[in-house]
Formats: sequence, C-alpha cells, structure tokens
Amino acid sequence: MKLMKIFKSIGLGENVIYALVWTTIYLIPFMNAHLMSEDVVDFGKVVISWAKISPYFIIFLVHNYLIAPLLMKHRYGWYIVLLLLLVAVVFGFIEIVDFRYWQSNIHLRDKASLTELAWYWNMLFGILMSGANSMIKLYYRAIVTEQRMTMLERQNIETQMQYLKYQINPHFLMNTLNNIHALIDFDRDMARNSVMVLSRMMRHVLYDSGEKDTTLDKEVEFLGNYIELMRIRYIDDVEITFNHPDMNLCRKISLPPLLLIVLVENAFKHGISYNKESFIKINLYVDSDELTCVVANSRHFSQSSERSGIGLNNITKRLDLLFGNRYMLEIDDSDQQRYIVKLVIPVTY
Repeated sequence: MKLMKIFKSIGLGENVIYALVWTTIYLIPFMNAHLMSEDVVDFGKVVISWAKISPYFIIFLVHNYLIAPLLMKHRYGWYIVLLLLLVAVVFGFIEIVDFRYWQSNIHLRDKASLTELAWYWNMLFGILMSGANSMIKLYYRAIVTEQRMTMLERQNIETQMQYLKYQINPHFLMNTLNNIHALIDFDRDMARNSVMVLSRMMRHVLYDSGEKDTTLDKEVEFLGNYIELMRIRYIDDVEITFNHPDMNLCRKISLPPLLLIVLVENAFKHGISYNKESFIKINLYVDSDELTCVVANSRHFSQSSERSGIGLNNITKRLDLLFGNRYMLEIDDSDQQRYIVKLVIPVTY
C-alpha cells in the first residue's frame, strides 16, 4: 500500500507538470495582447492561436496515453512507426483542410501568438515535442524504479532481520528450557519460579522484540531474568556479576531488541566449567549517544577458542543491517584465562 501511494504521488507530479505547461501555452495569446498594450483582448485572434496550438495538444494526448507506453515496454519499432504516423496524419489533415485562411488578414497574422509554419516544420516540432514528453516519462519511470528498488531493499532488510531474530529466539528458548528441566529433578518450587521468570522473558521476546526499537530498561530486565535462571542452575559454582546504568536513565534510551542477550548466552555457553572455577562478568554503560556492552567469561583449555553456533554470527549480520559501519564489535581472546566481547552501538533518547 505504501508503495502504491508513492507511485500515485509520482504520477500526480508528472501530470501537474503537463497541466502547467499546457496552461501556460494556452495563455500565451493573452500575454501577447498585454505586451502589445492592447486595451481589449481580441478573442478572435485568441481563437486563431488556440486553433494552431490544438494539433500539438492532440498529438501530445495521443502520444502520452497511447504511444509512449510502448516505449516504456521497450517496443521501439512500434513506437517509432506510430509516432510518425500520428504526426503525419494530424498535420496532413491540417494541410488538406487548410486552416490557414484564418491568416489571410496580415494584421491578424502579425498579432498571432505562434507563427504559422510549413507542414515539414510542424512535423519536426511535433516529433520533438513527443520526444520531450518521452524524456519526462522516462525520468519519472526512473524515479518510480528507484523508489521500488529502495522499498524492496528495505523490505528485504526487514525480512532478513526477522529471519535472524527468529533463529535467535528458538536458540535462546531451547537453552532456557534445558535449564528448567534440570531444576525439576531436585527442586520443583524453584522450577515453578523459573517458569514464571521464563514467562516474563518470553513476553518480552514475543511482544517487544517485534518492534523496531525497545528501551534499555526492558533489555536490562530481560538480561536480569536470564541471569537469574542461570544463577539457579549453577548455584555457587559460577561467579556472575551484572552491572548496568540507573534504570531511570535506561528508560530514556532506545535500541534494537534482543541484541545483548546473544553475547550473554555465548558467555554462559562457552565460559562455564563444572569442575573448574568460572565467572561471567557483564557490564553495560552509556557514554553520550553510545551504549557499550562488555561481556567477559572464563576460558578453559578443554574448550575450543573457536566460537561456533549461530549466536555471534547472527548478531554480526544484524549489526551490519542495523548500523552499517556505525558500530564496533571486538573480541579479545589473547588471555588464556579470559574471553572478552565488547560491543559499542549508537542509541537514541
């Protein structure tokens, strides 16, 4: 629907140009009378001028609505043949009927708006006028094509982003359900509470993630719920810290949804060991119009330093679509004991 409105507005703009041009042409006799300092407009001379303009107007109407569309369809042969035939028929008819008797009076001919031309000049100007009409139509067609490509590109980007988010959501849900399943065997009350936490998280996934932007406080609450589930699962085996800006400030900041959870998920997925000390440290801070998220986790030699899965790969694709080159994603794996991911994105207030 939005695309159709754009096309209609462009078509309206083209028709407005035609209307203005022909209105100006048909007003030329009145402007000539004013330039000649005539006190009273001679409507007889106006009619004569209009009669000589009308063949061009007829050619324009037929060309614009019947012949020019052939050019848009790349049917060039038919376009040339019909254009020449149209111009020949119109001015041939004028020569046969011979409207020039209106110009038998020298006084009227001198005051006419347009000088009478020989048939071959009329044909030449008729063809040139049709060419100008075609150029205008091609120009507006190029605008329509550009608008269509822009809209299709935007729709393609939105489709890709939805695809990436729908990949992330089941991935997150699978991990969380596995956590709750592990709780059911030894603490049903804790598992019941975990289901409530998951319900709040899924509400955010289902509703807020469908929007273009969400607020940072909702993302912080979402991450907090996720971390709460992780704390229940790992009890005291893992040191987990989560620092974020004041919630009053977070409510004022807008950002795309479900970007940060991927970094946190990857930290828990790759940074936890059941037989060694582990840690997860998450820090969010805002500096001017940028949000920085730093996620650090422990590394264990039994784990490959090569990150696999859809998480970081998908977030990189989303970041490219959302911000182009206006973001920074750094991975520091130089320390054998620590793995750090730093993300800096622009935000709005």
